[in-house]
Amino acid sequence: MRSFQQRLPEFEARGIRVVAISIDPPDINQRQSQKLGYTFPLLSDPDAKVIRRYDVLHPGAGPKSADIARPAEFLIDSNGIVRWVNLTENIAVRARPEQVLEALNQLGPAGQ
Repeated sequence: MRSFQQRLPEFEARGIRVVAISIDPPDINQRQSQKLGYTFPLLSDPDAKVIRRYDVLHPGAGPKSADIARPAEFLIDSNGIVRWVNLTENIAVRARPEQVLEALNQLGPAGQ
């Protein structure tokens, strides 16, 4: 997520709002955001309602076999339509900002 923070102006210049979501409670997300200097929203979904809706729950993959969200990146248009998805089973593998920007380029104006 740090790489997205570093390139946040590029996303904002294109009208893209970067938002992260975690199964962690709000106080942990707030501390994490402050510690790492994130200026984009880091939302909490402790009941995993949204995480389940997007089918990115990774049951038992967290500390002490806790459920966590799989790393995933989505481009969702202003109508709520998912235009691009990057999913992985490996918590250490995530899309880079340049991959997301390239996907956005390929979608063109209709995907924005």
